[in-house]
Amino acid sequence: MTDYGRSPGPEPWHPDDPLYGDQGWDRGQSHGGWDQYGNPLPQQPYPDAQHYAGQQQYPQAQYPGQQYAEPGYVDPHYSGGQQYPQQPHWDGQQQYDWTGQHAVPTHDAYATGVAETYVQQPGQAFTDTAHADPYGYLPPQPAPQSDPEQTAEWAAFHEEADEPERHPFFTGASLTDGEERERFVDSDDDDDDDEDAPDDDQRKGKKKRSGCAVLVALVVLLGLIGGGGYGGYWYWERHFASAPDFSGDGTGDVQVVIPNGATVAQMGNILKQNDVVKSVEAFTKAVGDKALQGGVYTLHKEMSAAAAVAMMTDPSSQNSLIVPEGWRASRIYQAIDQKLGLPSGTTANAAKSGDLGLPSYANGNPEGFLFPTKYSIGKSTKPVDFLKQMVQQAEAEYGKDDLEAQAAKMGRTPYEIIIIASLIQAEAQEKQDFQKVSRVIYNRLQQNMALGFDSTINYAKGRSTLNTTSADTHFDSPYNTYLHKGLPPGPIDNPGHQAIDAALHPADGNWLYFVTVKPGDTRFTNDYAQHQRNVAEFNKYQQEHGG
Repeated sequence: MTDYGRSPGPEPWHPDDPLYGDQGWDRGQSHGGWDQYGNPLPQQPYPDAQHYAGQQQYPQAQYPGQQYAEPGYVDPHYSGGQQYPQQPHWDGQQQYDWTGQHAVPTHDAYATGVAETYVQQPGQAFTDTAHADPYGYLPPQPAPQSDPEQTAEWAAFHEEADEPERHPFFTGASLTDGEERERFVDSDDDDDDDEDAPDDDQRKGKKKRSGCAVLVALVVLLGLIGGGGYGGYWYWERHFASAPDFSGDGTGDVQVVIPNGATVAQMGNILKQNDVVKSVEAFTKAVGDKALQGGVYTLHKEMSAAAAVAMMTDPSSQNSLIVPEGWRASRIYQAIDQKLGLPSGTTANAAKSGDLGLPSYANGNPEGFLFPTKYSIGKSTKPVDFLKQMVQQAEAEYGKDDLEAQAAKMGRTPYEIIIIASLIQAEAQEKQDFQKVSRVIYNRLQQNMALGFDSTINYAKGRSTLNTTSADTHFDSPYNTYLHKGLPPGPIDNPGHQAIDAALHPADGNWLYFVTVKPGDTRFTNDYAQHQRNVAEFNKYQQEHGG
């Protein structure tokens, strides 16, 4: 240390100095100081510090109160007046201004705005006559600084900067606990290292949580990819791809039961389950606007959808039994036995012994509850199951007619309505006559007249004929409406919807008699004499046509 400032040499490292090493600090420019008038002295370039390979340059701080001897300046107060030669740059580069010359400081002489330019040549002593002290004293200038001494801390820093990257993210290796601790601990402050370093449990917890987060993200990503792929495949298959389908007419035989009221999609599912068609989509496309009904169908296995639809619309392939309106129970039993290839009387015995699900007011009599419609029947169908199906169908149809409520409006029970409907079904020949026949029944009942229907005698005798003799009218049976007034004890057949509706909604009229003279010619009257003339014409027609 001299009287005018510090001797040349490296400045000590100040760990607590926040500006040390900051590139924004003004160490990048050397200030020439101030003269006795308060004006700044011209700046003098300083030789660059020696560059070290792989080492970052750090500017040295200049502290107030420190002055440095500038090489190339004459210090008149210094004994001997020795001049200090200016040192060249270590890297062979020199500072230049924008004109290409050596660094040229500019200075406002005495704050008058007039700038003086000085050019210094290497090795030439710097003299400033304009700003010289009147007593011959020139302010001391900072001496060139040598590179900071490389301490142990700096050496460790540069060694770490030069060594290759060993993080597992780049190398694919896994860190040990010690290495992981070294990566996460701040190396700038040893005191803070001991306080902030996570313990082993915390590090393991972070690793586990990190691993779980990655796993969850991977699962979600795979789910999105899989869902999107499936959605795209479904959309393509639904809108562009043809539905899977068999080819040809198939092989073998299989009976398929299609319930009444089943939709086309439900039919397709049943056929697919029985290995008739390959897909529901192919079947629904093949059906188009065609009408299919429930029933038992004899089809083939592994048929094309078009071939299956063709067979289902062919009556010969349908295993069904059509029960017309007005059939008696006895005739239905015979038809079932014939369809199933069973001995005569098998179904009749099943009706007597089996529980068919009849309403309580039927008193175990299935007559009137074997609803007429088309039924599916297969080789494996049991008679009792078939009869149960018919009773269930009757209950469903009577429910549609709102039988109980409508019968109460007529002052009748549901069973009486079914009996009246069975009489209408047997006596009426044409659709337009159903409500008129119903009115004749109600008029006679209201007047306490015998119904006198031949159909009741035929039912009692178990026959079907138009030739009723005088002796037949005396046949002893509760079903003989010639002998007994009022309604018979039960239905005489199984009526359909039209007969039920006519029983609930009779036509308006005062008729008491009617007779069908010939097909399509039924005559109604309330005059007994006229009725006798109509009966005479009926007999004549029967004689002429072999009735």
